[in-house]
Amino acid sequence: MSATTSESIQPPKLGLNRIEAAKALGVSPATLDRLTARGLLRPCRVTNRPIYWVGELERFLRDNSKPSNWQV
Repeated sequence: MSATTSESIQPPKLGLNRIEAAKALGVSPATLDRLTARGLLRPCRVTNRPIYWVGELERFLRDNSKPSNWQV
């Protein structure tokens, strides 16, 4: 029996920790750290640990994507 209550509904995640953000981008946590150190990613530092906004990860991908020349 599956009951849906307001307690079981999870809000969408707006911010990801370092490991989650790296997985979302498909890179290692060390690569994420390098991108952050280069200023290409801007995490929120309201806590002692960086929180990467989902919108910031999308911006990074959009700004650093280029069209591919290969065709299927």
